[in-house]
Amino acid sequence: MRPPVFLLLLLLAPCSAMAEPLKGPGSLPVEINSTGQTTYENGLATARDNVSIHFGDTDIYSDFAQYDSAKRSLFLKGNVRIYRGISLYIGKEAVYNLDTKAIQAHDMRSGTFPYLVAGENIESASDAEYKIQHGSFTTDDVAQPDFQLKATGARIYPDDRVIFRNVTLYVGKVPIFWMPYLYQPLDQSFSYAIAPAYLSSWGPSLLGKITFPIGEKISATVRLDYRSRRGEAIGFDSIIHYGKNDTSDAKINTYYLQDQNPNLNQASVPRGGIPTARYRFTLRDRTRLTDDLEVTADITKLSDAFLLQDFFIGESRVDPQPDSNVAVTLSGDNYTLTGYARYQLNSFFETTERLPEIDFDLKRQPLFGGPIFYEGETSAAQLHRNFPTGSVFQDYSVFRVDTFHQLTYPGTYFGWLSLVPRIGFRETYYSQTRDLGKTIFPITPSDPLAPEFPIDNPTTATTGTGANPLFLGGETFRSVFNAGLEASFKVSREWEQVQTRALGLDGLRHIVQPYFNFSYVSNPTANPLSILQFDRFQPSTKLEPLDFPQYTSIDSLDNWTIARLGVRNRLQTRRDDYTVSWLELDTYFDVNIDNPFDRTQFSNVFNKLAFTPVPWATLEIDSQIPLLDKGFTEVDTSIRFQPSANTQFTIGHRYLNNNPFFLNSSLYTIGGYYRINDNWGVGATEQYEATTHVLEQQRYEVYRDLSSWVASVGGIIRDNGGVKEYGVLLTFTLKAFPKLNFDLNFDPAGTNQTQ
Repeated sequence: MRPPVFLLLLLLAPCSAMAEPLKGPGSLPVEINSTGQTTYENGLATARDNVSIHFGDTDIYSDFAQYDSAKRSLFLKGNVRIYRGISLYIGKEAVYNLDTKAIQAHDMRSGTFPYLVAGENIESASDAEYKIQHGSFTTDDVAQPDFQLKATGARIYPDDRVIFRNVTLYVGKVPIFWMPYLYQPLDQSFSYAIAPAYLSSWGPSLLGKITFPIGEKISATVRLDYRSRRGEAIGFDSIIHYGKNDTSDAKINTYYLQDQNPNLNQASVPRGGIPTARYRFTLRDRTRLTDDLEVTADITKLSDAFLLQDFFIGESRVDPQPDSNVAVTLSGDNYTLTGYARYQLNSFFETTERLPEIDFDLKRQPLFGGPIFYEGETSAAQLHRNFPTGSVFQDYSVFRVDTFHQLTYPGTYFGWLSLVPRIGFRETYYSQTRDLGKTIFPITPSDPLAPEFPIDNPTTATTGTGANPLFLGGETFRSVFNAGLEASFKVSREWEQVQTRALGLDGLRHIVQPYFNFSYVSNPTANPLSILQFDRFQPSTKLEPLDFPQYTSIDSLDNWTIARLGVRNRLQTRRDDYTVSWLELDTYFDVNIDNPFDRTQFSNVFNKLAFTPVPWATLEIDSQIPLLDKGFTEVDTSIRFQPSANTQFTIGHRYLNNNPFFLNSSLYTIGGYYRINDNWGVGATEQYEATTHVLEQQRYEVYRDLSSWVASVGGIIRDNGGVKEYGVLLTFTLKAFPKLNFDLNFDPAGTNQTQ
């Protein structure tokens, strides 16, 4: 923005030919100066030519001025300029009241940071409100603004809000958007984004959105998109704050298009039967009824399983199959009571319905105020496992009541050894089980009706398909006993003489913490294979929790005896008067005395390393290797460093080999951003899969600050399993008033993402 226009005072101040002090309101004098004729008759003071008037914090300049001491008002004409505090009014003619500071003006412009206003008629009864007829509103402080709002009527409440009637958005001289009513708080952002784009599956496209408030606590975004291969699309998003102290909020996202090519597929997974009318509706709501009672809702309705993949790629990577659920939660100091409902709103996704489920959790707390601690949880649920429409697997349901109770006795011995023994009991009632007597064929690991067992486990059996239907075996009770022991201690040593600026060391402290966790679980009353699977074990490259209630796959519970051993190393130093972790290394592995999910005697050896030698550089390595027994290898490496204020680099590598559930991978990711100067910046990212020799993704972008606008242009190339997709995106984002709201994330398919 240019220097404040108030500096014009230095240029416009006239040579004083006459000064006439007059009585103003209270004890403040009114000083009138001019280079022309000045008269004072019948209570009217009249001045001509280069008139300057000073009163308190108000300075007024005009070609002609007349002051009525009885009414305490000024009539101004010709090159009128009124400076009051940090506000400026410029016009041809105005009436100004010195007592009330009311203004009545014609063809006047006003400037109050950060906005500029102009109108045919401006009226103000006080400092608190201004009324404008046939006016314009902008934050672009140039003679020909890049954008402005033009309205037949407006009311301005300084430092609070602006209300427009019959308002049109202009970019340059071109009308873009019309609204009958607009409410603009002056402490919230108002922005526009226009993004020409090209994507192979879209063709040449134009994506646009307008973000604006429609009330003091409601903001909205209208999305208007056009894709040459897909057609037009419209969306409306809104964020609503409500309730006591605005502690409740709701987010609504909608999107609709009549897809001209719904079966156009840029991925390697085949598809078919996609409707032409494609849409989404998402509601995320949190209502805080009291300080301890809250209602949450997360509801998503989609037209088909591929909508997010086609038009909201960023969202589909994070949550490709969104749930729909509602929960009521009552929280106390030592407990949480939750009523929960989940339902299959999208029949093309597999869903475990809970209609409903009630959970009562008791936090760990002293038992009768003694040294023994108690924790527990009890739940009752009507569960339905619904497979996608057309699946070969058979849906099933059960009524389940589960209760868990555990005692722990934490203590410190010899002043350094921490021991936490535990013992617990779980009882679960199932209204239906699977009849193993009618099971014919052995299970494969992909059977969704059974726990996920290793490939070499031959003890499970398949059922639930059309060829081999599910047979129910009636109700059952399952009892589970658990016991365990956690042990740890710490030793440390300090080296104050270690001082190395290059490595960011100001003293060094080494903390070593060996730890041990033994877990025993006994399930003597029910065959795990007879239990219908809802909260089930899912394959993962990570180790499962050994403790209850942290272990949540209760329907997959089986006998186990497992010991976890590890040691944590932490190097600490001082930095900016704080103690920070310079290096952390956590090494651990499991001894599988009896583990139904891992038939090896020892698990992989895990190492988690975090190294931050200086604030601008970080190295993280999360690895596991089969040192003691057979297994698979995984190494995830991430390096982030910023060698200068304008340069940033990221390097990542994910290596996975010989895992029974996941494909081998050696994925390299390299990216960087360079800020050339205040106006220019460039960035790039590449992703290469070495096992298939495929450059999976390339992204290149350039950013340009255009004063009132921020522009970015970039290209992207994706290789989706042999199907290549190309994209180009050009984005113009209008700087918001009163502040900029621009996301530098570049993704042609993610421009309309909701956060």
